[in-house]
Amino acid sequence: MDSRKTVTKNKNCPVSATIRLIGGKYKALLLWHLTGRTLRFNQLHRLVPEATPKMLTQQLRELEDDGLIVRTVYPVVPPRVEYSLTPLGRSLFPILEAMYQWGSALMKEEGLTPECSMTEQDSLSSGGACADSCGKCSGCQPRT
Repeated sequence: MDSRKTVTKNKNCPVSATIRLIGGKYKALLLWHLTGRTLRFNQLHRLVPEATPKMLTQQLRELEDDGLIVRTVYPVVPPRVEYSLTPLGRSLFPILEAMYQWGSALMKEEGLTPECSMTEQDSLSSGGACADSCGKCSGCQPRT
């Protein structure tokens, strides 16, 4: 099948539109970690350590360009930059939650234990609620 025809046929597909926005290597993870909180670059890098700083920057820029996150720069020395979800980014939560639940069930079937991506300290510093609903840390609360 000619791939150009496939692309043309799928350009109005809602699933394709969603994948176009969150289908980057780390985009869904970054959106997941930003759910309900604001994080700085180094915090995001600690949560997604497999991403190189260059790749992380690229993914964050694309998410910002697509209107899913906002990058706030504070005029202080040293510079402070924070990332948070826009209303459009927050609207992806049901999709991300479904991905989390599906992946969790798959891991359990394979005999793996899903782990919270945040430590208890991260949970407490973000206002006391674990954004991952891991059930293991003292700040754990269901995501809403």
